[in-house]
Amino acid sequence: MLNLERLRTLDALARHGSVSGAAGGLHVTTSAVSQQMAKLEREVGQPLLVKNGRGVRLTDAGRLLADHAARIISQVELAQADVEAQRGCAVGELRVGAFPTALRGLFPDALCALRAEHPELRVLTRELEPEESMAAVVRGDLDLAVAIDWYNKRMPVPGELVRADLLDDAADVAVPATHPLADRPAVDLADFADDDWISWNEGQFCYEWLVFTLRGEGIEPRIRHIAEEHQTQLAFVAAGLGVCVTPRLGRGPVPAGVRLLPVREAVRRHIYVVWRADADRRPSIRAAVDALRASGVRHATA
Repeated sequence: MLNLERLRTLDALARHGSVSGAAGGLHVTTSAVSQQMAKLEREVGQPLLVKNGRGVRLTDAGRLLADHAARIISQVELAQADVEAQRGCAVGELRVGAFPTALRGLFPDALCALRAEHPELRVLTRELEPEESMAAVVRGDLDLAVAIDWYNKRMPVPGELVRADLLDDAADVAVPATHPLADRPAVDLADFADDDWISWNEGQFCYEWLVFTLRGEGIEPRIRHIAEEHQTQLAFVAAGLGVCVTPRLGRGPVPAGVRLLPVREAVRRHIYVVWRADADRRPSIRAAVDALRASGVRHATA
C-alpha cells in the first residue's frame, strides 16, 4: 500500500518544482525529501524523478501518481475537516502565515486567546508577505493566511479560497518634524509631489499600491529608499531622508523627530484572512478566525 507521507512529498515536488521548494513547503530537509522519494520509487517499482540540469523533473509515471496524490490528499483533508466538525473541537495543528504588521498587531492577543480556549490546538505561525502566504494556502503548505487590500487596489484571491474580513486599518503619512507640512492637521497625498519617498520592496503588493496611488494623484514618485520594515522606514523619516505611508496596525513606537499626518481622504488597508474551501468545516479554522476578528476589534477600539 502506498504511504501517505510519501505521496505528500511527491505532491509537494509537483507543486514546487524542486527538491528545495518541496522541503521548504513540508518543513523538512532536502535529504528527507530525497529519502522519501527513493522509498516511494521502490514501492511503485519505477522511477518517478529524473535529473534535469541542477534540478529534477517528474517522469510520466511521476506525473500520473502526483495527480492521484493531489486527489488523495484533498480527500484526506476533507475527512480531517469532517472528523473535527463531528467532534466539535479545535484540535491538532494549524499553520498560519501573516505579513509583519499583522503578525505583530493581531497575533499576540489572538494566539493567547486560542491557547486559553483551545489547549489541544497547536498554532504554527510564519511571517510572510501576503502574496507568498496566500500561495502557500493554495498549495496546502499553510492552513490560513492574513492578507490585505488597499482601499483603491485589491489583491486577487484564488477561487478555491474562502475569505473573511478582519478589520480596516488606517494609514498616515510620516514626515520629518522639520517638514514644511509637519504642523498640518491633515494632508493630501498630492501635497508630497516634490518629496522623496521611502517604500517597501519593489514588486511587493504594497510597493505597487504606492506607485499606483501616487500616479493617480498626478505624482511620479521619487522612491529613494527601500526598506521592508515599517520601523526602518520611520527611522529614515526621522533622519530627514523622505516621507512614507505608515499603517497604524502593528506600527509600534514612533521615533522622535517624526510627525504622523492623517490623510483627508482616508487611506486604509482592508485586512482579511483566507483558507481553502475544502477545510471550511474545521473547528480550528473557525476558532482562529474568531480569535483574529476579536483581536482586530480590540485594535480598532484602542
